[in-house]
Amino acid sequence: MKIRMSLLVAGMTVLMVASSAFAQQAAPAANGAPAAGTAPDMSPVANPVSGFVKAGVARYEKNMVAAAEAMPAEKYVFKPSPEMNSFGHLMMHIAQSNNTFCSKISGQAAPDVKIAETDSKDKLVAAVKDSFAFCTTALAKVDDSKLGEQFVMFGNRPMSRGGALVALGGSWTDHYATQAIYLRLNGILPPTAQPAK
Repeated sequence: MKIRMSLLVAGMTVLMVASSAFAQQAAPAANGAPAAGTAPDMSPVANPVSGFVKAGVARYEKNMVAAAEAMPAEKYVFKPSPEMNSFGHLMMHIAQSNNTFCSKISGQAAPDVKIAETDSKDKLVAAVKDSFAFCTTALAKVDDSKLGEQFVMFGNRPMSRGGALVALGGSWTDHYATQAIYLRLNGILPPTAQPAK
């Protein structure tokens, strides 16, 4: 119970930090920010749902790949408690989730990747990187014109394209938060908690 409560508190902390970081990174960069006292451009955007998710791909790729690389190879078998998944399983799940969601959302065939949670760190990190590369390519032409179209996800559940985009963004937040917890339980600061260089 103590471990679960610690994981819950750590997870909520990571989610708040990730949300704050997301909000800060979603704002214009310092070199593109409006001058002091000038209001930001609040005009409507063309593709608010798909554009928001696509804007997050590079950021989550950077943080989630860095988290995968930060965990030592011998700790890929680490589980916070016996009934939980290993860190290696989490890396496998991230790659598979990215490939599945981005395939369904875009209508492109998912890469045929054979990975297992017991694969080497190098293979699992490469699979996570490749899954984000696939998402970048697959989502490039996605817009908001077909958000209401449905397809089947996870067995036999219908899901709209808009719902899948929202779920994809949520999965990145959830998966990164879990990575961060596993890292912290091993005395490693997650990428978004590292001091500025």
